[in-house]
Amino acid sequence: MATDMNLDDAPCPIIDSLKQIGSQWRLIVLHDLQDGEKRFNELKRSTGASSRTLSRVLDDLQEHGFVDRRMEEDAPVATYYSLTDKGVSLCPVFDEIQEWATEWLDAEREEESAEAETVQSTV
Repeated sequence: MATDMNLDDAPCPIIDSLKQIGSQWRLIVLHDLQDGEKRFNELKRSTGASSRTLSRVLDDLQEHGFVDRRMEEDAPVATYYSLTDKGVSLCPVFDEIQEWATEWLDAEREEESAEAETVQSTV
């Protein structure tokens, strides 16, 4: 007799991975840190995240082992964030996503633009 399996109980590496890195802000911060260590305020400016959101995201990423935090106690006190080896291992994934987006999303945008031009020329 077959039993119904809840999808949450089924192991899936893709779903498990996306649970750790899949939020919009986590992806933005991970991508931004590929350029190297950054201070909190640098990340805030470059990502556009609010202080509260960025703080929460950085804590989550640190908890999951993607980000290291380094405190500098000298005046002025500063907190620096960088990718761990686990975080750096995602760099090729971002490269692949960028290649995919260039191939597929750029083509869709060009197609939509051509369709819009056709509609405008018939009006």
